[in-house]
Amino acid sequence: MLNVSDILETINMIREENLDIRTITMGISLLDCVSDDENVLCDRIYDKITKSAENLVSVGCDIEKQYGVPIVNKRVSVTPVSLVGGRISSDGYVKVAKALQRAAETLGINFIGGFSALVHKGMTPADRNLINAIPQALCETELVCSSVNVASTKAGINMDAISVMGDVIKETAYITRDRGSIGCAKLVVFANAAEDNPFMAGAFHGVGEPDRVINVGVSGPGVVSSAIARAGDCDLSELADIIKKTAFKITRVGQLVAHEAASRLNTPFGIIDLSLAPTPAVGDSVAHILENMGLEICGTHGTTAALAMLNDAVKKGGVMASSHVGGLSGAFIPVSEDAGMINAVQQGALSIEKLEAMTAVCSVGLDMIAIPGDTSKDVICGIIADEISIGVANTKTTAVRVIPAYGKTVGDDVNFGGLLGHAPVIALRDASPAKFIARGGRIPAPIHSLKN
Repeated sequence: MLNVSDILETINMIREENLDIRTITMGISLLDCVSDDENVLCDRIYDKITKSAENLVSVGCDIEKQYGVPIVNKRVSVTPVSLVGGRISSDGYVKVAKALQRAAETLGINFIGGFSALVHKGMTPADRNLINAIPQALCETELVCSSVNVASTKAGINMDAISVMGDVIKETAYITRDRGSIGCAKLVVFANAAEDNPFMAGAFHGVGEPDRVINVGVSGPGVVSSAIARAGDCDLSELADIIKKTAFKITRVGQLVAHEAASRLNTPFGIIDLSLAPTPAVGDSVAHILENMGLEICGTHGTTAALAMLNDAVKKGGVMASSHVGGLSGAFIPVSEDAGMINAVQQGALSIEKLEAMTAVCSVGLDMIAIPGDTSKDVICGIIADEISIGVANTKTTAVRVIPAYGKTVGDDVNFGGLLGHAPVIALRDASPAKFIARGGRIPAPIHSLKN
């Protein structure tokens, strides 16, 4: 049983150290909206979302006022749209994206996720039509987020899907070039995508979920960073224990908010995602946590070890604080959304290769990274394939959200605004993986996937 007194000690975290609930996300099933008529489908989707989540924003605001805990985002995730689109064309899927946008505007939420397809073993015609619609859909909407799962540890890696996504990312960057290629900031390519992830842009409502569910994402890099700074020169075992205890306190706040939201919305509680999700704000950086642990700058030798320890300690502390932990849970390293990461790239300490190494031990993957606008489709596919391979081999979720910033080159800066922040364009390798990508087919699942 939760007791409000359990979280009184976190008041200073909220006031001084940027502790917040990053998101309350309502997952909504669209499986009962299926129709081959695109207009009927759009109407059903709009009606289902707006009816299901009509009180989401007001309840979130009421909880904020009652407990004094900032809730930064109120969001919705839906069933992967390719599963409910039937035979509609790519133009029809663009209409569905606009219906999602209208629903989001009506509700007053920050983002809606689930313009998605699951193609880790192959594509249906519906998957292909939705994927072809992604560039236009993201260009013509502001709040709609898209994701495509191209691999899993059980199925292996669908290289044909990766090849298609290279084209999609290039086209999305081009048609949103007047806004810093921001369409790509709302598009994620996954391996082992989580069905209960509350964070955008990769959130969708999995087919094994109930009709509606409340998932909450907590945050608090500033809280962990301050705790480490107060710890002084203790050894790493003691430091890990301090991080665990801090993560426990942060997660208890999320557990309270999740139960309150679920009760008031008459919706089942799903999971707490206990990820450390940074923002561009000063004092809210995962990179600065690593630097407080003893690194001169994020990206130097030792960074991966420090991040691995941080991620493990956060999970251990959070699991003790909530009965249902899920989503991604750990530490995010989105470059544009983390002031310390931005500085490390600008100082030349953090490269694409080091970021890739770090993703082997953290929550997601290569996230919110600006790359030169003239980067070839094949190089983008190579980046995706490398990162997805880490997820498949390690039985973990990994993802790629790169932005080929049209007209920008290494050293330039791309500003996305708000929580998306800004990113220096990072250098890539010049040699081409084109022949490897062109082979197509599927990279087989690793031997450790055979567990039945």
